[in-house]
Amino acid sequence: MKLEASAWTDPGPVRDNNEDAFFVDEDGGLFVVADGMGGHAAGEVASRIAVETITELLQGDLDPDETRLDRQVGDPGDILRERLRYAMNQASARIRREALANPPWAGMGTTACVLLIEGDGAHVAHVGDSRIYLWRGGRLSRLTRDHTVVQQEIDAGRLTPDMARRVAHRNYLTQSVGYHGPVEPDTATRPIAPGDVFMLCSDGVTDPLDDTRLAEIFEEADAPDLAERLVREAVAAGGEDNITAIVIRVVED
Repeated sequence: MKLEASAWTDPGPVRDNNEDAFFVDEDGGLFVVADGMGGHAAGEVASRIAVETITELLQGDLDPDETRLDRQVGDPGDILRERLRYAMNQASARIRREALANPPWAGMGTTACVLLIEGDGAHVAHVGDSRIYLWRGGRLSRLTRDHTVVQQEIDAGRLTPDMARRVAHRNYLTQSVGYHGPVEPDTATRPIAPGDVFMLCSDGVTDPLDDTRLAEIFEEADAPDLAERLVREAVAAGGEDNITAIVIRVVED
């Protein structure tokens, strides 16, 4: 199987700068989206550091045993998920060091979601509220769960997903790379199949477009045009944040 990917980003209609960062490597099977936060352009710095660190550690020349938190695991899938956790925490440490060295960047941080496809498995990891979705067999599934105060309220039964979309504090993060120090990314592995379409995105896509509308767009658009279509639809639906989407299609080699 091989991968075909496309990406699109837009600063949105309100902001002059784009604090989202992303990475696409079809051959290496690695895809990253990071949505930075912080004043004085610090969001851009944090998201850039996160993407650079994660890709460097997952694709660099370091011994894989030196790039995982738990060296006792032996299963290949467990090893990859440990490497994802290590990369996220190294990114967090680097961002905090930069913030300490540059006072105007104090408080900067970023979300991060990572998709690593190797062999017949898709390994995902995320911190924050950037998301990863899978379109398979005409059905859209969300593979990540937001690290937000609102998601905690949903999990506790105090808010419905529809109510959560309207509350003012819906983007308050409970975890972020950098700002919150050491992180506990959620990780998972699932088998891939020809025809699968994965999407990584910042909340600039999912704030204005709920999962029902996202599924409609997946149904309507061809994969090569899907990333651009999602971003343009988010802008048209009133999205004000930076907006980024990566779409990856699994095809027969």
